[in-house]
Amino acid sequence: MRRLGAKGVRVDLVLLIKAAVMGVVEGLTEFLPISSTGHLILAGSLLGFTDDKSKVFDIAIQAGAIVAVILVYWQRLRETAQGLGSDARARRFVLNVAIGFFPAVVLGLLFGKAIKAHLFTPVVVASTFIIGGLVILWAEKRSQRSVRIASVDDMQPLDALKVGVVQCLAMIPGTSRSGATIIGGMLLGLSRQAATDFSFFLAIPTLIGAGAYSLYKERALLSVADLPMFAVGLVFSFLFAWLCVRWLLRYVATHNFVPFAWYRIAFGIVVLVTAANGWVTWSE
Repeated sequence: MRRLGAKGVRVDLVLLIKAAVMGVVEGLTEFLPISSTGHLILAGSLLGFTDDKSKVFDIAIQAGAIVAVILVYWQRLRETAQGLGSDARARRFVLNVAIGFFPAVVLGLLFGKAIKAHLFTPVVVASTFIIGGLVILWAEKRSQRSVRIASVDDMQPLDALKVGVVQCLAMIPGTSRSGATIIGGMLLGLSRQAATDFSFFLAIPTLIGAGAYSLYKERALLSVADLPMFAVGLVFSFLFAWLCVRWLLRYVATHNFVPFAWYRIAFGIVVLVTAANGWVTWSE
């Protein structure tokens, strides 16, 4: 069903519904340790939303989730910006985020294309889901006995670099960027709260950079007619990411990530079953 927009742009209502569903999936999964990429692939396949433009869409709507993080952490980000000239803590915080972001830039440019060409298979995705779940179970048993960093303000540049290197594991499909940074941070001695906070802060430049690069690289695929679809995806991504981030910050104060581990293992089995039966095309 199509409607003619105010400026003569044809609006496909079914496509907008699909965009809304994908936005919801992105918002709910981007910051949980369960891999938004895997869930977007599954949702896209079930919705018939799998062409080249949809892949750009999946990356672009991350911007909505990032706006949600910026809003939730607005006071901290504003205080940091205001204190850059006089506050050593603010300068160290910005330096740590920049250092943590750097490895993803380098390795992404060097190996991103090869990873997409060779590792985006059902076996790889399912394996990383299941292995990631097992790692979370192991991390939860040992990490809180060796906490040495209670807050992101206690992090040193070397700590940020280590978390940044761990974040690069998320280039492997199914790993989860937030899962790699949160669980990796915990294994490196960060408290659950500090690892979660730094994961969110590190997401801001990482996802903005990935989205901008993808839009620039694939700009030939896009047109003015795509604006309604992208707008709907961004709005729903923002709304559900905002709810999810606020919920997760309350959750980590009193709970661990064990339920997410079992969810990952179960979802890995789903990946194998759907791929084996041809229900979903797990490809990049």
